[in-house]
Amino acid sequence: MKKKMIGAFLIAIDIILINLAFLIAFYIRFEGDFTGKVVAPYIAVYKENIFSLSMLKIIIFYVFGMYKNLWKYASIEELFQIVLTSFVANAGVVSYMVISQQSFPRSIYILAFILDIVLIGGVRFSIRATRGISETSFFSFGKKKETKRVMIIGAGQAGALVIKELKNHDNLHSKAVAIIDDDDSKLGSRINGVPVLGDRYHIKKIAESKRIDEIIIAIPSSNKKDIREIVEECSKTKCKLKIVPGIFELIDGKVTIKEIRDVDIEDLLGRDPVKVDLDEISDYLESKTVLVTGGGGSIGAELCRQIAGFKPKRLLILDIYENNAYDIQNELLRKHPQLNLDILIASVRDKGRMEEIFKQYLPEIVFHAAAHKHVPLMENNPQEAIKNNVFGTKNVAECAHKYGAKRFVLISTDKAVNPTNIMGATKRVAEMIIQSINIISKTEFVAVRFGNVLGSNGSVIPLFRKQISEGGPVTVTHPEVTRYFMTIPEAVQLVVQAGAMAKGGEIFVLDMGEPVKIIDLAKNLIRLSGFEPEADIQIKITGLRPGEKLYEELLMEEEGLEATKHEKIFIGKPVFTDFKLLVRELEILRDIIGDNRDEIKEYMVKMVPTYKRTS
Repeated sequence: MKKKMIGAFLIAIDIILINLAFLIAFYIRFEGDFTGKVVAPYIAVYKENIFSLSMLKIIIFYVFGMYKNLWKYASIEELFQIVLTSFVANAGVVSYMVISQQSFPRSIYILAFILDIVLIGGVRFSIRATRGISETSFFSFGKKKETKRVMIIGAGQAGALVIKELKNHDNLHSKAVAIIDDDDSKLGSRINGVPVLGDRYHIKKIAESKRIDEIIIAIPSSNKKDIREIVEECSKTKCKLKIVPGIFELIDGKVTIKEIRDVDIEDLLGRDPVKVDLDEISDYLESKTVLVTGGGGSIGAELCRQIAGFKPKRLLILDIYENNAYDIQNELLRKHPQLNLDILIASVRDKGRMEEIFKQYLPEIVFHAAAHKHVPLMENNPQEAIKNNVFGTKNVAECAHKYGAKRFVLISTDKAVNPTNIMGATKRVAEMIIQSINIISKTEFVAVRFGNVLGSNGSVIPLFRKQISEGGPVTVTHPEVTRYFMTIPEAVQLVVQAGAMAKGGEIFVLDMGEPVKIIDLAKNLIRLSGFEPEADIQIKITGLRPGEKLYEELLMEEEGLEATKHEKIFIGKPVFTDFKLLVRELEILRDIIGDNRDEIKEYMVKMVPTYKRTS
């Protein structure tokens, strides 16, 4: 209703302005003489056609959307619209006069066109100007909500658009007051009235002097390393931090307020995401039957999401936990209604059930993500780790071999390298299984080894978030503990790419950049949550847990390292290939699996010489 009333008001104003433009045009053309013999015939023609000319222009204005715009946000685009619309409207008047065999002096049409722009544009932009004035501190006196003072990092197009968006959204109660940019040539210049005051190393000083409440990083084309360094500089202030997503996330190249998000811990990896060869991936997944074990978990579910986009003939999601499987089923069917999807509730420990599934569906590609992965829990329950990670892998791998799967991709971990815990040791045995069975099989067996996955079930980030939300303390096991990190989508892209590159027997390793200190991660997450470490949220050192390393490795010395065509992906060569020997050792392990934990772990030391027990 309010919008219609505003539109009706503008139409009424425009009718007055259109005719005022004609009268002023006559006044200028005939030097103020409205009664002379020369002007009289033209005035008579104008009076006879006043209604037709007014309605003709109003109709053209309406068609060109002059009554749909929110003029309080008027900008250069709206100015162009006024000029174009006025030109078309006056061209319509000329056409009408010619068709009706009437005429005005040519100068009247030109003057009316110019005056339409001045008068109609003036009214619209006065609305914009009035809004700007009303936002000054004098007119805003008495408003309940204070205006946030915002610093923009990045004096490029994205920064300019963010400033415009802040100006156009009163409800945000935010005002850009300073811009930071590393380009010295921009220092002292202004963007939409906001000055460029310094580079990244002046962030803290300017934030204090300008009383900044919030910082928005608006450099979507920047690499992760630069973003990490900028975030670290921003963390020295007490400002709330937000970021414009990377350019790959802004498909249409536009920046709006809804795209601006809080800076997340993923922005601190200091490493650009892995790029994958989509054509290569498409070739081996499209029109294939694909099985994902553990498909309801954080890694398995993301695997299913990405595989679904490559149009497989059939996607099989296998999981023991029906709730997770149910959730990913509903999500995939909603996003991919044409997807041929089967949910299989089963345990990889059950060899008979695995045989039944492989015989019925004959999967061509297998991604084996089912595993127990929590280090402290598995340290106290080694039998369960072995049943799931070792014999579960053996069951699925043997079925893939027996029923002619083309490729088998094992999801492994950096904890399999020189393991100090039973979980890592069982994952190393799983790698040994696929490396050795690869020698005797036509199926291409490979493993993908990576570090900690941000946001996955049981990872450190959700734990820290929960502890922060509860007021702390945030628990860190040791001040020197370091870990490699990647995002869930990134980890899964590596897995899928490995399947495309597989020739058999490889262990694919990701160049994950520099390892991150867990205590630094905790401090950054506290700051990103708007608190100060130790002052607001305490960090408590709890001591290393059973089987926990200070640092993780991604490759054993004897594996070597070979580059691939992907700069971030490397290959470790097979180091264990005797499948018959491994089967004999696994049978002994199966026989003692019910015995005491010490005996089980001692035998695992024999099977995995690099396993160094710590408990």
